[in-house]
Amino acid sequence: MSLFRTSFPATSDFAPLFRLLDDYDNHRSNNSLPTTRSFAPKFDIRESKEAFHLDGELPGIPQENIDIEFTDPQTLVVKGRTQREYHTTEPGSEQALETMEKSQKAQAGHRYWAKERIVGEFSRNFSFPNPVDQDKVKASLKNGILSVVVPKATVPGTKKITIE
Repeated sequence: MSLFRTSFPATSDFAPLFRLLDDYDNHRSNNSLPTTRSFAPKFDIRESKEAFHLDGELPGIPQENIDIEFTDPQTLVVKGRTQREYHTTEPGSEQALETMEKSQKAQAGHRYWAKERIVGEFSRNFSFPNPVDQDKVKASLKNGILSVVVPKATVPGTKKITIE
């Protein structure tokens, strides 16, 4: 519901002004939502003869905040969470820890000019068309790129049974 009532006909000279005010009101309402939300990171997915290769962008997300699991024999789920951190001193020093704690407490009082970094929980599901070998899956995280190699299950060959 708009705060600005348009009592003028849509063809009046004031219609663009009221449309602009309605857009502003909608924008303001949408920005009052909580800052934590969910998102889906981008992945490149390749297939070779032996495996499926997934490479996803997870910049700044520590390994302990990422979970990889199978929900069924052929569906892999990559999920986790990210949050904002601000560092103004050398990472790892006592002063840095104090600064981080103060920064987190003071964030509520900051007036942001822009909030472009994604914060919140993420999840991606990957369903494979062929059976996979869950026991041989390998994952690594380097420079913000999560690489997962999901080997295909070996298909047992035909075996001829001789009648005795």
